Amino acid sequence: MLDRIINKIVYSGVAFLLFGCTDLTTNPRQSLTPEIALNDVSGYQSVANSMYNRATSFGYYGQTMMIAPEILSDNLKTIANTGRYQGEEANSDRDHINIWGLAVYGGINDANLIIEGIDDEEVSGEEEVKSFIKGDAYFMRALFYFDLCRVYGYEPGREVNGFNLGPIMRLTPTLVASEANEYQSRSTVEEVYEQIESDLLEAIPLVGYVPIGSDGVYYANTGAALTLLARLYLYWGKMAEAEEAASNAMRIMGLLTNGEGLLEADQYVQGFSRAPHPESLFELELRIVDWSGGDGVNSSLNSLVSDNEPAAQFIIGASDDLMAAYEEGDVRKNCWSVTTREGIEGDVYASRKWTGYKGDFLENLPILRASELYLIRAEARHETNPAGARADINALRSRRGLGPIDNLLSGDALLNRILLERRLEFALEGHRWFDLKRNGKDITKHDGFLDVPYTDYRILSNIPLDEITLNEKLEQNPGY
Repeated sequence: MLDRIINKIVYSGVAFLLFGCTDLTTNPRQSLTPEIALNDVSGYQSVANSMYNRATSFGYYGQTMMIAPEILSDNLKTIANTGRYQGEEANSDRDHINIWGLAVYGGINDANLIIEGIDDEEVSGEEEVKSFIKGDAYFMRALFYFDLCRVYGYEPGREVNGFNLGPIMRLTPTLVASEANEYQSRSTVEEVYEQIESDLLEAIPLVGYVPIGSDGVYYANTGAALTLLARLYLYWGKMAEAEEAASNAMRIMGLLTNGEGLLEADQYVQGFSRAPHPESLFELELRIVDWSGGDGVNSSLNSLVSDNEPAAQFIIGASDDLMAAYEEGDVRKNCWSVTTREGIEGDVYASRKWTGYKGDFLENLPILRASELYLIRAEARHETNPAGARADINALRSRRGLGPIDNLLSGDALLNRILLERRLEFALEGHRWFDLKRNGKDITKHDGFLDVPYTDYRILSNIPLDEITLNEKLEQNPGY
């Protein structure tokens, strides 16, 4: 089925060009109730923009999904006693990844509004543009549900004591926020994965091809949808499908087996100060943020993990364990800058990935990067084609200033090598916790913090108590 869809992809990118010429800047909607007329394509374009704005919120990719999975595991540590992320570092009860809220379910509702209504014959506008927006919605709905599954549920085949529930799944729009989760039970992760797969297969032929690192990566596109599909299959344990989807994405995006298509080693660090990132397949674009509310600039990634601005809070740095894992010559180590912090003895390490290079503490957020395809395919191959897996790792390493790995690595040793490469490649991009969890591994810690066994209830996040109180059908995760 996937091959048939791939064969239908139009490489001209006409849909993107039409859609991309439209100014989509709008204020994010703070409720599920439509505040715009949905009788022409411009109204649905505004809903799509709302959907993307929700994804950039500080409670989602704007902060939480980048920092929490790293500090819950072993990549980050707090370097100032502010009360922020200290519970997550210690894996305290209920200090976890909390995305069960308006940012995600509001984004799902935006997607549902588009999918249900944009094809209505009374909606005026170019059919190509309408198709692209619909593909956008399928892609984003898949991303929202995928994140809910990996935060609140076990991956299929990795369940503890048979617990297999994921999020509430809604596929039709609601108009009032309180209706979104009310009086519905949770679906199983398997059921939600099947829906995510369906959504991505719907999106792939609608969104069109755009080159890596072009302005088109600010929206859904074929390469991004295939990459997310490959990631889904990896989490699902469907390794043959993960390899196929990753290979298709690499072929379409022009990524070669020697690593060509990725940045050269001497350009790696600078890539995180360019918009879009030269390896981006999908990137969330941050434009203007009102810093007057909440914690102000201290909510930004730049302020929390970097020290390049005098007003930065800088309370989180790389763990010593992470820094020790880099090999000599690995350019990825240069994404950390050694510095000092008042009250801390010895060196601390500030991020050079999130530097606020756009000004006013702002930078874009690469969500899917081309390097992930090599590592997805390597992991998918590690049992059935270890030579191919090693070749994929070596292709990536050649672009990071490193030589090949041991040519005899196989089995668990090869898998651990792949997970180490993922740890180094995606440090502070929100992967580490999930990479350990989806492989059924204990969560390793640093600096005297106790490891979290995979069977521990804290592997899953807790659903907010007010949601449980509101909906008598909503089952809490075990242990909470």
